[in-house]
Order: sequence, then C-alpha cells, then structure tokens
Amino acid sequence: MPKMKTKSAAKKRFKITATGKVLSAAAGKRHGMIKRSNKFIRDARGTMVLAEPDGKKVIKNFLPNGL
Repeated sequence: MPKMKTKSAAKKRFKITATGKVLSAAAGKRHGMIKRSNKFIRDARGTMVLAEPDGKKVIKNFLPNGL
C-alpha cells in the first residue's frame, strides 16, 4: 500500500493545536472588502478554531499525519 500523503493545500491553510483542534483563517477576506461592513472585517482578523465536526474532517481527509 502507498503511504498516505498530507495535502499540500491543507498544510498552507490549517494548523493543528496541541490539543488536536484545527485553526484556520477567517473566510471572506480575499476581495470585495468595500461591500463588507467594518464589523465583519474586524471580526474576521486573525485565526479561529474550526467547529469540531469540520476539524475532524480536515484531519481525517487532508492532514492524516499531522503537520
């Protein structure tokens, strides 16, 4: 059987914390900031913890070996 590989795109987008949670950047900040409210832009700064079910999917499908 071939080895399971980590997806290169996932390496760049997600980080696994020491407790096994998944950190990711906020969505919706790539372009179109003029139509977004200042509150949205402020709240979307930095990283946030993914919801538990989504985090499990990311680890299982994209980051089987961690980072």
